[in-house]
Amino acid sequence: MKENNMDTSISNADLHQRRLAATPRGIGVMAGFYIDRALNAEVWDVEGKRYIDFAGGIAVLNTGHRHPRMVAAIAEQLQRFTHTCYQVLPYESYVTLAERINALTPGDYPKKSAFFSSGAEAVENAIKIARASTGRSGIIAFSGGFHGRTMMGCALTGKVVPYKVGFGPFPSEIYHVPFPMALHGVSVDDALHAIQTLFKADVDPQRVAAIIIEPVQGEGGFYVAPPELMIALRQICDQHGILLIFDEVQTGFGRTGKLFAAEHYAVLPDIMTIAKSMAGGMTLSAVCGKAEVMDGPLPGGLGGTYAGNPLAIAASHAVIDIIEQEQLVERSNVLGQKLTAFLQAAQATVPALKEVRGLGSMIAAEFIDPATGEPSPDAVKRVQQAALDEGLILLTCGVYGNVMRFLYPLTTEDTIFDEALEILGRALAKASA
Repeated sequence: MKENNMDTSISNADLHQRRLAATPRGIGVMAGFYIDRALNAEVWDVEGKRYIDFAGGIAVLNTGHRHPRMVAAIAEQLQRFTHTCYQVLPYESYVTLAERINALTPGDYPKKSAFFSSGAEAVENAIKIARASTGRSGIIAFSGGFHGRTMMGCALTGKVVPYKVGFGPFPSEIYHVPFPMALHGVSVDDALHAIQTLFKADVDPQRVAAIIIEPVQGEGGFYVAPPELMIALRQICDQHGILLIFDEVQTGFGRTGKLFAAEHYAVLPDIMTIAKSMAGGMTLSAVCGKAEVMDGPLPGGLGGTYAGNPLAIAASHAVIDIIEQEQLVERSNVLGQKLTAFLQAAQATVPALKEVRGLGSMIAAEFIDPATGEPSPDAVKRVQQAALDEGLILLTCGVYGNVMRFLYPLTTEDTIFDEALEILGRALAKASA
């Protein structure tokens, strides 16, 4: 599909110089070009060049850029009102969305949901809720985990560079344990032993409010939490009166081949954080949990001026409808299986491509140096750049920076998806030459 309504007076080079002068270096930018418009899985820069978007705004666009039903829902809400602050003048769409989220999230027990503006804000409030509900303060998180860029988010995040450098001190009583990564020699037993060591050496379990975990680590490298780990965490939490929080900011809304990644497991969390693809690019997040837990904070303890903005709420209603009616959970599995088969076949001719893993369409490819067996961020960067040169946008991640992650819209057309795989194949071959 072609769109040619660009302003030819604007260039990527000019915008690059303006960005360097106007914005701080701390806002890292991957691409050297500037987007003008987008549709589903395609974007065009200000000079008219087309790209296939396999980044999806970092897992925000499961329903693609500018899905017409979402655009229509926002336009309809624009004709009514754009903002009141829900805590001042409430509106039905907020309540209805809370009812829908309560019903869609796993767990057949009374739940309540509160809305916020970003994933980090959802995580912050999940911690507040856990502390208020339990009367405890300690939080256990995992190495490699990513929970946001606020001070509490940074404290919980298990990766120093670039998220923590120069920003401390961070909130106290946050403890990290290893996340199982079989490829790097970290087992479930290692993780569980570390928790027991914490209880012996650093914190009384009766002082721990919650354990927070991503069912599939996002920034950490798309490592999937083993089922036996989740079962053990649930047992530890039940034994000591600790709450279990699933951070589903990146894994939610069909990305893992289930509506929520929690559905892959035999145990349930007490609290879930969700965001990213729940509103198709509008700023919205949520905390959903057991009703008695969610009622821990006193009235006025939760909220935010823009939390649950009516335009974002309208977008989220549309996104849920799109996922259901276009069967995007099923589509997630179809596309994920196709990508996985492609990458696994490529391993025969790309020695640096060590492992392919993931759930649904949350797929990752991890690269090593074939000569040493060590993680190779250089190899993954070569593939990323070669793909970008041909118009395919990919993201890297991982504790070692050596993982390619794939976050294409689940609405990507078959022809576009096949084109992307062809580009990826050439990029893998070029980078391995």
